[in-house]
Amino acid sequence: MTLLDAPSFDEARARRRRVVVYSAVGGLVVLFILWWLVAGRPIDWPWNWDNHLFGRAAVNRFMTDLEKNDLQKAYGVWMHDTNWQQHAQRYTAYPFSRFQDDWSATSPDAEYHSIHSFRIAAARMYGNVLLVAILVNGARQNALDLTWDPRTRTLSFAPPGVRLSTVPWAVVP
Repeated sequence: MTLLDAPSFDEARARRRRVVVYSAVGGLVVLFILWWLVAGRPIDWPWNWDNHLFGRAAVNRFMTDLEKNDLQKAYGVWMHDTNWQQHAQRYTAYPFSRFQDDWSATSPDAEYHSIHSFRIAAARMYGNVLLVAILVNGARQNALDLTWDPRTRTLSFAPPGVRLSTVPWAVVP
């Protein structure tokens, strides 16, 4: 076989190959868009979208437990340990009694006495943690700012002086 004896062009095979390539690329684009939608349409890099998905879910579980006034479950979400009562001595840095003072509906120290409704207004990666702004009881400003650590999967208060605006792309100093 010489160079001039090349096989004839198979148009059906070329069309099948083109359809397979375009379908695979289109499928990947659809999966990418679905991942973005499921993660909550974050305005962040794609490698942080899982943090948005899991962090928003943890904040949602925490706030739902606070709405039900189930502080023990809420503390389990806060510490990422559903069986925290079996080894409460691990959590001396933020014990359950302090948690009750901060979040109980009857506590005089609680900033949000009774939580009836909430809405996650914005979430953004801030350093290595997800900073989440939550509007409580229909408020339109003065959001509750919490952080979710993707390594330990625990919740915490935002660092002093760091507030996330309810506009998703702005971090207010």
